[in-house]
Amino acid sequence: MKAYWIAKVNVDDNEAYAEYAKRVTPALAKYNGKFLVRGGKFEILEGKNEYERNVVVEFPSIDIARKFYNSKEYQKAKSFRDGKADFNAIIIEGVNTE
Repeated sequence: MKAYWIAKVNVDDNEAYAEYAKRVTPALAKYNGKFLVRGGKFEILEGKNEYERNVVVEFPSIDIARKFYNSKEYQKAKSFRDGKADFNAIIIEGVNTE
């Protein structure tokens, strides 16, 4: 069953976040992750949103999503955004439509 990483982000240091983003892409490919949403315009339909940026990444499974997050490649990329962005993320299992 597919899994999705959903992140909400406020960037404090655009240069550091750009370096993070540059390093995430090859690490994501190694774990068969695929960006579905990466920033972009959005509209609030209900409630509040305190974040300027939204990211959705699709993975083949929740286990692979966890492996990606804990991988040395991702942790290295993450070191460029630590302390430079308010980053909140979850991994959620998708609906099995088969």
